Formats: sequence, C-alpha cells, structure tokens
Amino acid sequence: MTSEDAVPAALRRLWRVEEPPARLGRPAALDVDRVVAAAVEAADRDGLDGATLPKVAKSLGVTGMSLYRYVGSKDELLVLMGDHALGAPPRIDAGDWREGLRAWARAQRAVYRQRPWLAELPVTGPPSGPHRIAWMEAALAVLAPTPLDWAHKVGVLSLVGGYVVQTARQEHELARGRADGQPQSDAERAYGRALAGLVDPERFPETARLFASALFEAGPEPADASDDALGNADFTIGLELILDGVATRIARPAP
Repeated sequence: MTSEDAVPAALRRLWRVEEPPARLGRPAALDVDRVVAAAVEAADRDGLDGATLPKVAKSLGVTGMSLYRYVGSKDELLVLMGDHALGAPPRIDAGDWREGLRAWARAQRAVYRQRPWLAELPVTGPPSGPHRIAWMEAALAVLAPTPLDWAHKVGVLSLVGGYVVQTARQEHELARGRADGQPQSDAERAYGRALAGLVDPERFPETARLFASALFEAGPEPADASDDALGNADFTIGLELILDGVATRIARPAP
C-alpha cells in the first residue's frame, strides 16, 4: 500500500488529488469543483436547507444519484462546502502576536458574517481542508515568536476560532429573532426594560443591579450605533478578554 492509498477518498477529494482517468467511456461532465461551487451558491442564496444533494443536482441538470460519483455523502459535501466557502486567509503583517491574532479573528469573522450558514455547519473533525489548514498556518505563524508549546498554540487557535464561530452564529440568530427592521439597539433597550420590571432584587440581587444600570438605556455605545457597530463592539470585548488570558499564559514562566 502506497502513502496515497492510505489517504481516504473523501480527503483526496477535499485536496483535489486527481484520480486516474477511466480507460473507457466519455469524459465526466462534472467535477468536484463544479458540484461544490453550485452547493455554495445555493447556500449563499437559501441557507443550508437549499444545499441538499437533490437541489444541487437539479441546479446542475443531473440526477441526485449521479453526484455520488463526485461527493461521497451529504456530510462530505458540507465539509467540501465549508472549506471552499471559507477561502484563503489574508496576509497578516502584524507587529506582535496580539495584533496578529486580532487581525486573524476579525478577518475570519468577516467571512462568517458574509456567509452565516458557515457557522451552522456541524463540526465533524479537526481542520483538514487546504483553506482551513491555510488559516491554521496563518495563526501559527503569528504565534511562532511566542514561548507557547504546540499544545498551547493549538488551544489558542481552538479558543479564538471557536469564539469567532459562536459569536457569528449568535449574532445571526439574534438578528433573525428580532422583529423585521428592528435595530439591535432598540431590541437591547426593550429587553433591559422588560427584565428590569421582572427580576426580583432579593432573589437576583446582582442581575437586578445590572438591569437597573444604564447599560441597556444609554450604555457605552460607539458613536455609530448601527447593528454592525454594536456587533463589532460586543465582539471586541470578548476577543480582548481572550487575548488578555493568552497574554497572561505567555508571560508565565515555563515549568
């Protein structure tokens, strides 16, 4: 068995490792790239529900069964779509690891905000596609000058990357839950006022103090109180807290 034989077929398709051409028959009318591009286009338009194998096959003018020649299963299609849609990371020229991780997180968040369905993809394993590996390489390069060992570097990537995905998913779901056209600032104000009248100060003293504060009425908002600005402000608070923790670990002497 060669090293190539040891690579699963799904992983070969993910990395576009060419299969030997068939000796007989006409050349294939489709390929993995066309199938994945059609699925991503459908997801961009209609969400993940629009990227089923039958719907993708119909858009390509073929039968659903014929797609199994290029994609082994719906789960494999989702992996292929996720790697394709994430794309390559930007070049990160940062002065230090903190600035670099901040740029890495914001760049990835921009992709997830552009394609909210990416945050809904199931996690079936560690990063394995060429684009996800490229994002991993970019973050590891940022952390290279630090004294962190490999386990801690991977932990930082998982923590920051997971935070990006979770906040993107939460932001999208909250936006869907708001009334049509209702700004985030109005929704937060209504939430604070409603809970202020319901939370019992004796039972929930600290939470009652929170809702009695000015946070939800006229709290620390950016000059631009648009949904994007408020989302960016919320994201930055959490990201900086994570980076503070990474900085503490980097400054700690190695055992």
